Amino acid sequence: MNMDSDPPSAYRRILLKLSGEALAGSNGYGIEPGSIASICEQIKEIKNLGMEIALVPGGGNIFRGFAASRVGMSRTDADYMGMLATLLNAMAMKDRLQTMGLEVNVMSAITEDAYTETFVIRKARHYLEKGRVIILAGGTGNPFFSTDTAAALRASEIDADVLLKATKVGGVYSDDPIKNKNAEFYPALTYMDVVEKDLKVMDMTAITLCKENKIPVIVFDMNKTGNLKKAVTGEKVGTIIS
Repeated sequence: MNMDSDPPSAYRRILLKLSGEALAGSNGYGIEPGSIASICEQIKEIKNLGMEIALVPGGGNIFRGFAASRVGMSRTDADYMGMLATLLNAMAMKDRLQTMGLEVNVMSAITEDAYTETFVIRKARHYLEKGRVIILAGGTGNPFFSTDTAAALRASEIDADVLLKATKVGGVYSDDPIKNKNAEFYPALTYMDVVEKDLKVMDMTAITLCKENKIPVIVFDMNKTGNLKKAVTGEKVGTIIS
């Protein structure tokens, strides 16, 4: 990495995993322009600190492959449809970030030459070093893998310092805090804690990849303005898994 003019932060190169639900906002479905704008404003704020930023969008606001497979659709076809949904989210984010003056490249595991370029590790790292925001769409490019796994894989490939998982709750809990008000909040966990407690924060493949590559994971509430900046500058926010 280019280490000139280090930013005043705990991390320099980050990968931010955004759920499709975060992009849907209060609508719960589709792409809500206000939510996109709020998220992109926070991304620009940390970019101005000198961050090298990679984004991995989910697609659950448009199509959930696993859910579709449970009601009779081929799991393979359903998962590919979910990957295509991440491309729509990537395009929406690219448009908004560019209007804010940021340089953005969309790279995808699924080839769509009109709007994206194929993900290549060397090129992705080059774009980051040049100060561009990269949006990594298309999941892993393979069915049966979640976008959480895609985020962990891409974080490993680009040598990210941290994987930030944006959610709608304050971190990791023993149970769904929206449904169970008595759910216990965990400010810090080890990778093995997540496995042994069977916590549903990320799938086991994603956690294993992060563990093997020593990439810490911070799970936090993206809906609270300022939380992203707190996470990258080392302030206590959400749950850290390491």
